[in-house]
Amino acid sequence: MTTTQARWQLEGDYFENCNCDVVCPCLFSPGPPMTAQPTAGPCEVPLAFHIDHGNYGDTALDGLNAVVALRTPGVMGEGHASVALYLDERADEQQRAGLQAIFSGAAGGPIGALAPLIETVLGVKVTPITYTKDGQRRSVEIPGIMRTSVHAAPSMNPDGAILVSNAHPFAMESLAMAVGDEGSTWADYGMRWDNSGKNGHYAPIRWSGN
Repeated sequence: MTTTQARWQLEGDYFENCNCDVVCPCLFSPGPPMTAQPTAGPCEVPLAFHIDHGNYGDTALDGLNAVVALRTPGVMGEGHASVALYLDERADEQQRAGLQAIFSGAAGGPIGALAPLIETVLGVKVTPITYTKDGQRRSVEIPGIMRTSVHAAPSMNPDGAILVSNAHPFAMESLAMAVGDEGSTWADYGMRWDNSGKNGHYAPIRWSGN
């Protein structure tokens, strides 16, 4: 994937819905982070991102979306990951270059820390991406490929989410625990994941790099 030295920053929202039972052991590995065995064997997780405000160099990224689909055959920290990247079709050529650099990890930042785990790039597609944030629910749709949503995990306060800190490199300050809604699926590159009822997280994000 593309390498770059441009300075960038973004503020927005993210969620994921992995195939582990709630709660994903990656967050609470008894040893170093990401060394626990996924509950289903492999780790299969789509990661969805919405940028409220951001730029890559002089190029504005406001309002754009991206999705990363990531699979490891076993323990996340052991790598051998396969990834697919989806970029918002509304982006122009320069914006797509910025999105690809950031969400492939080539431009550093939180996803850059995961780059050493990646063994296979399945592909990069430009496609419609609809990202919705509604209270304690998040959803994303890529027509014909992905329809995934999560809601806050039940808590003692039905109006509040269960929040954790220092648990995830994407959102160190505060991360909400969530559960995948029924029908949360991704299908592409000869694979199909159904993470309905499985682990999820969501959080505001504020990233920068280079």
